[in-house]
Amino acid sequence: QVQLVESGGGLVQAGGSLRLSCKVSGRTSKNGTQGWFRKAPEKEREIVAAISWSEYYTDSVKGRFTISRDNAQNTVLLQMNNLEPEDTAIYYCAVSRTKLTGTLLMTPRSYDFWGQGTQVTVSS
Repeated sequence: QVQLVESGGGLVQAGGSLRLSCKVSGRTSKNGTQGWFRKAPEKEREIVAAISWSEYYTDSVKGRFTISRDNAQNTVLLQMNNLEPEDTAIYYCAVSRTKLTGTLLMTPRSYDFWGQGTQVTVSS
C-alpha cells in the first residue's frame, strides 16, 4: 500500500518562504512522475510542479518554486520562495507510476496516489 504524507505548510507573509515535504511509503515506481498540486478557494485543483522526463512548473510559480526528489529518503520536496497571497491553497503531493508529459502530466486523474494535503496560507 502506497501512502503519501505532506508536511511543511503554514502561515507566512508575502515574500516569505516555505518548504513542503512529501514522504512516500510503500512500493511505487521511481521512474514515474512525482508532482505537487494545489486547490485554492473558488478554483479547481491545478498542477504546480512535477518531475517526469524533466521538471515542469506552472507559469505562475516559475522562478519562485523548485521541485526536487530525494530517493534515499523517499521524499518529494517543493521549495517555495517569494510567496504571494495567490499561492494560498491546500497543497497535495501526487505520484503516477508512469512517465507523464503534456496534458496528462497536468491532469489530476493521471496520478495514482495522493496525500492528504497541507495548508499554505500567505498573508498580504
